[in-house]
Amino acid sequence: MSDAETLFGALRQTADAEAVALIEAAVADGVDRDLNRINVLAFACRHQLSEERTIAAFLHAARLGIFDMTWNVLCPGCGGVLDTGASLKGVVHDIYHCGLCAAGYEPTLDEMVEVTFTVNPRVRRIAAHDPDLLPPLEYYRQMFFSSGVDLPDNLEEKFAPIQLEMIDLSPGEKAFVSFQLPAQFVIIFDAVTHSAQFIDVKGDPTSERQSLSMVITQSHALNETVTLRPGLLRLALENHTDRRVVPNVCVAGDELHDLLGRRRPFLTAKRLLTNQSFRDIYRTDTLDVDQRLKITSLTFLFTDLRGSTALYERVGDIAAFDLVRSHFRVLNEIVASETGAVVKTIGDAVMASFPTPDRAVAAALRMRKAMLRLNAEHGADDLLLKIGIHEGSCLAVNLNDRQDYFGQTVNIASRVQGLADPNVIMTTEAVVHDSRVSEMLRERSVHSVSRMAALQGIGREVKIFALS
Repeated sequence: MSDAETLFGALRQTADAEAVALIEAAVADGVDRDLNRINVLAFACRHQLSEERTIAAFLHAARLGIFDMTWNVLCPGCGGVLDTGASLKGVVHDIYHCGLCAAGYEPTLDEMVEVTFTVNPRVRRIAAHDPDLLPPLEYYRQMFFSSGVDLPDNLEEKFAPIQLEMIDLSPGEKAFVSFQLPAQFVIIFDAVTHSAQFIDVKGDPTSERQSLSMVITQSHALNETVTLRPGLLRLALENHTDRRVVPNVCVAGDELHDLLGRRRPFLTAKRLLTNQSFRDIYRTDTLDVDQRLKITSLTFLFTDLRGSTALYERVGDIAAFDLVRSHFRVLNEIVASETGAVVKTIGDAVMASFPTPDRAVAAALRMRKAMLRLNAEHGADDLLLKIGIHEGSCLAVNLNDRQDYFGQTVNIASRVQGLADPNVIMTTEAVVHDSRVSEMLRERSVHSVSRMAALQGIGREVKIFALS
């Protein structure tokens, strides 16, 4: 039996059977390009699979060594990969600069860090395992642009009208190329080093030959924009790196913007951190203790059992423990099924995170029903659940050897839960005013009553909403 057969046999024991079968078929028969930096959401959509089950299958496959998981820092403008690493521990800079867009960006986990999967070479060797041997334009497709840029299959044909030159330079090599400059903005860009040179071509055409030189180094150099006239340009390029580089000269007009503007959903770091399978598989190997990574929008749900101490006194330790454990099991299942993850439990309380407010509210409504059902089965109203929800920005951090969250959003969510009555879902304005939440509440005939409340440790009153 081959290594691949053994690994997929193990994967079938832990992941969704349909997803595993399709992943195995792709590894066996798919083209090389489709096995490099796989967009898991696009894979699920193409095969009509559940996104959550597909994500879980790829996570288990990566843990077994079938795939290498990479975390790519992206430019929100062009969709280029600015940096890549084997984990979030590689995201260490406060600002990432994109040479193609001539802009710097603070990395956030919402849309600026993607997670992709590349088949491991011991399972199947593909062209991207030797990126310096890829054809130049294929290097741009597979190594520079993120999986969220929906590049067409006929990229060469689409790129041809805007490409003036594409040069392949070995380490230390120098080249001269001549071409006609159109009266448009032109970019010289190398996808390997991210070096860029902008040319503002304007004025009257000239019959005189113009000259320009560009030295490509590892320093991600961005040169000052130069102004030239339409006409013949003699370009000198020098590769001062120890790798092959692939600078191209293209017209930065509407055609280029339209080509790079085609986007599709991709697996963000935020979504993966709020995925229960990821937290179960990669419990401690996510962040370094000194990292503080920003998330611009995350929704937190806190629960607690009211009167649990009295419950232990009334029914005894063993019966109460079994009942509370049943409550934890139900809550965990609901959180995971609504694309969330349990961050931690504190006594009888649960802290969970969700990528969007509507998923948290959907989970809360299900939790309330589930507790009523458990109480009916038990024959007493012993599980009195208090729920609070809030959405906002936060920091992903490492606390007590596990991935956690820090910030005022977390504090408010916890305090809001503290104000909830049993079987009442307490939320904030940020949650109920979310368009998807509003629609959900209308469809399910859930009513809300608002009031202003002072929250402990919060220096202002907060408008809160009780959902009943």
